[in-house]
Amino acid sequence: MQEIYIDDIGEGFPLVLVHGFLGSSEMWTLQKEFLSKHFRVISPALPGFGESYKVKSQDNINIMAQTVLKNLNEKNIEKFNLLGHSMGGMIVQEMAKISGDKINKLICYATGSIGDIPGRFETLDESRKRLKKDGIKETVKRVPKKWFVDGNKAKYYYLCENAAKNITEETADNALKAMKNWRGYENLKNINNETLIIWGDKDVSYNFEQVDTLNKKIPNSELVIIKSCSHNVHLEKPEEFNRIVLNYLNK
Repeated sequence: MQEIYIDDIGEGFPLVLVHGFLGSSEMWTLQKEFLSKHFRVISPALPGFGESYKVKSQDNINIMAQTVLKNLNEKNIEKFNLLGHSMGGMIVQEMAKISGDKINKLICYATGSIGDIPGRFETLDESRKRLKKDGIKETVKRVPKKWFVDGNKAKYYYLCENAAKNITEETADNALKAMKNWRGYENLKNINNETLIIWGDKDVSYNFEQVDTLNKKIPNSELVIIKSCSHNVHLEKPEEFNRIVLNYLNK
């Protein structure tokens, strides 16, 4: 089993936060500060990313999901709430497929049901080509600013810069490959967990059709749309985001 970095703070019922492409455990800083007053907040850094940058990266969403589940098992965490962002949203859907009975409530945030996302600001193939041509440094300068309405001028943009500073081209490419080859659409009807879907209405990575599909196909789900935010609502309107998550989990 791969030993990944896992931040583990607070006390109470566990809440697991799974980051997305070019992310890290640190990307959840503003959530950890607030939500750890109410839950035991567990935020892994996926293999090759963030604080786990020395761990060999993976190119398959199901294997990433298994890695997170194995690490939770090592901590003897049997039951938990689960939130996944973007690529992390694909991972949590896969976790629900493998071990849905362990998940109390599920939150799919700024994500969809297929990896090769229609309407994305560019196709995943294009991202892979540009990564190969421009290199990882240019990719890190170019892509994360699309996740904020205010681009790289956003207050918490620096958390994205920090998250990506040790990422290799191989890790980024493996993640793009994993997303492209993943398809969760057929399994949506089998997700029995109570599910909240969160989306920013200016998201250029996942359009409304993506979150609408999740909401229509997951039997016990609801959709919350946050205005004037792009892909990183949790860093653009952290107080509103945190309150929505807390109210939902406490409901």
